[in-house]
Amino acid sequence: MPSADPAPPIPRNSNGIPPFSALPLRTGDPFFSAWGLYGSHDELGTLNRLTPTRVLAAAAQEIRTGARVSTDAPLTVHTSADKAYFARAAFHQELIHKAPRIVNDDIWTFNTQGSSQWDGLRHYGYQKEERFYNGATLEDFHGPGFKPGNRTKDPGSERLGIQAMAEQGIVGRGILLDFHSWRLAQNPPVPYDPFKRDSITLEQLQAVIEAQGTVVKFGDILFIRSGFLVAQNEKSEEELTTVKDNIPHSFGGVEQSEGVLRWLWENFSAVAGDQPSFECWPSKESYAMHEVILAGWGMPIGELFDLEKVADQCKKENRWSFFFTSKVCNVPGGVASPPNGLALF
Repeated sequence: MPSADPAPPIPRNSNGIPPFSALPLRTGDPFFSAWGLYGSHDELGTLNRLTPTRVLAAAAQEIRTGARVSTDAPLTVHTSADKAYFARAAFHQELIHKAPRIVNDDIWTFNTQGSSQWDGLRHYGYQKEERFYNGATLEDFHGPGFKPGNRTKDPGSERLGIQAMAEQGIVGRGILLDFHSWRLAQNPPVPYDPFKRDSITLEQLQAVIEAQGTVVKFGDILFIRSGFLVAQNEKSEEELTTVKDNIPHSFGGVEQSEGVLRWLWENFSAVAGDQPSFECWPSKESYAMHEVILAGWGMPIGELFDLEKVADQCKKENRWSFFFTSKVCNVPGGVASPPNGLALF
């Protein structure tokens, strides 16, 4: 009996993926999508690139000094005026003294995308087609009778939930592109404002790679330090509140272009940055790269990562690669999760 999920009849390279020019893989699927590459029921997307062989090689080659650096900002770091970016709820902690014993519990309430976070595959779909990775729909997540704007308190389906990523984590070789340090070292410095609609171009990212002497390997987890946290720390609470009140927000980030998409597709298993939106926002094109990266390929997008200490350690060791491990929260049907990430050198 033939397989229910036959491999697309297209050539694959030595890394097991089709060329970017072959996307979409099937007639009628959304632009640049790779639906069906790992089967129609797959929920890991490009995390399938993190094979045991690649993870083992990354551990053997990258862990040398034993230094360990967190990539997570505090859950409270982006909160001002009781709100986070994109009108998301702020983090709240309730501390409970369990009298008469000398014992404490606490309760946390927070939006999973209010601080450092991985966007899961339920987060952002193709807007025109109204489809998520491998063709999933809003009805798949919210259940029958879905209406736009619904808050679903008890999702009936776990499809594409963050629990799939929690099973083995996001683990492998990480590389940091320290765009912020590179741009300041140029003469004159490259202009870029993380709080404006400025783009980081593919040519600039490739220049950073060359300046650092970094070698990109297939399956790497990409991190881009734009300098967002540096800029945020220079703003007052009043200025940050004004930013959060001004909807839609404007943020710097990676440019929307076919060249960037090709580069990401050909090299990485997951991508992350220190920006509220990995890409320049609002998009300068008719599409958002979130549509392709998340909904088209099933590639996790990390945002608001704290890469300051990672950058310091990279400079200290004079290398911008490391072993990275991230264990997302095991929440069936979850949309996003704090990374719980560590860079090991």
